[in-house]
Amino acid sequence: MTVLVFGTIGLDTIETPFGKKQDILGGSAIHAAVASSFYAATAIVGVAGSDFPQAHLDFLKSRQIDVSGIQILPGETFRWSGYYEFDMNQAHTRDTRLNVYSLFDPKVPAKHKSAEYVFLANLDPELQLKILDQMEKPKLVAMDTMDYWINNKREALHQVIKKVDFVLMNDGEARQFMETPNIPIAAARLLKLGAKAVIIKKGEHGALLFTNDSHFSAPSYPQDLLRDPTGAGDSFAGGFMGFLAKTGDLSEKNIRRAIIVGSVMASFNVEDFSLDRMKRLKLKEVIGRFDEFRRFSEFEAISAAHLS
Repeated sequence: MTVLVFGTIGLDTIETPFGKKQDILGGSAIHAAVASSFYAATAIVGVAGSDFPQAHLDFLKSRQIDVSGIQILPGETFRWSGYYEFDMNQAHTRDTRLNVYSLFDPKVPAKHKSAEYVFLANLDPELQLKILDQMEKPKLVAMDTMDYWINNKREALHQVIKKVDFVLMNDGEARQFMETPNIPIAAARLLKLGAKAVIIKKGEHGALLFTNDSHFSAPSYPQDLLRDPTGAGDSFAGGFMGFLAKTGDLSEKNIRRAIIVGSVMASFNVEDFSLDRMKRLKLKEVIGRFDEFRRFSEFEAISAAHLS
């Protein structure tokens, strides 16, 4: 099964307490697609400028990612510049330049209109709607967003949520969009908008799944190597979608397993700048870390006899 990923393709300038890198490969679509490619055939729809290095396209192709949906337009590639202090959960934006995205009219290649798994990574919700209008009958659609679109494209964002199965937001975005400090209430309000499930990403504190019938709390990985958290949420989403596409199983049991797979991919992504750790990542490492997640979150039930 193919996972179709739509989002930004960018060149980032990032500073953390562990160094500074300029014009490195980034973007929501890139991080999500690379994580997804470990599990399923993956394709990207997006746009880059004429300054986008061929080496980056070659890397995506080396991951067997279909790049035929990437338009190359005259001009500069999307750029984001930001920094992190010792609270690595909080990114501070220095500059965002849309560049060729301001001219972008997304087109899904005919061969991918029948893709069964679609991830709308963070981007203008009006463009997300254009992608959805071109799809045939996807089996599962998930979307992400950010505070900028919550502030400036609220109505379009409402329309996207009505059309998707999974909404992914970080805890701050969910509180902001649903205008409540309470995460379960925010999730319940998102479900009422039409989503079938809500995943709240909490960075180093794990992730939460809410449906109309249940709730699941996924642990975080005790990260002792953290260099650059940029793209962690997108890597989470890509791993989540790729695993579901690989298994073809949308039972709640497997969705919970996919959330842990997503957490595993995010935990590797943050260990180096850009996609550098993902370039070295092996599936045996993924399996080993998944088993670590399972071991440190496993516990036995108690009975009245234990407490008497």
